[in-house]
Amino acid sequence: MTAPTLGQPVPDFQAPATGDKTVRLADYRGKKLVLYFYPKDNTPGCTQEGIAFRDNLEQFERLNTVILGVSRDSVKMHEGFKCKQAFPFDLLSDQDETLCQLFDVIKMKNMYGKQVRGIERSTFLIDESGVLIKEWRKVPVKTHIADVLAFLQTL
Repeated sequence: MTAPTLGQPVPDFQAPATGDKTVRLADYRGKKLVLYFYPKDNTPGCTQEGIAFRDNLEQFERLNTVILGVSRDSVKMHEGFKCKQAFPFDLLSDQDETLCQLFDVIKMKNMYGKQVRGIERSTFLIDESGVLIKEWRKVPVKTHIADVLAFLQTL
């Protein structure tokens, strides 16, 4: 699969998700999809980002938009994280990095002075017909949800 390009259809994908589901992109035709990639469950920035999506869910729903989170954590880890934070949206497990590679979000990062391979916090907006219409990379957690909502409101 080649990486999605703005203005082009995103290749259909599937991934295991919370709620004992397998999620496919095609399942969301007719709705906009916010696909947000984050490094790790139960870490401060990732928790803050998920809570911000949760707390603004009603606004996203009014804009015909579904939210899905993606990390390399297992479905079991996701279930605990989702329950603890009362996330009303599903989290996708990408342990084999298929989605991470498709969206090119694995980068070398500095962590405690060491270079490590990890997910660069990124969000992708896919329209009702499966076309990539916006991407945000190196996402700043504090302002990100407002940025996504502001863009959605222009559509």
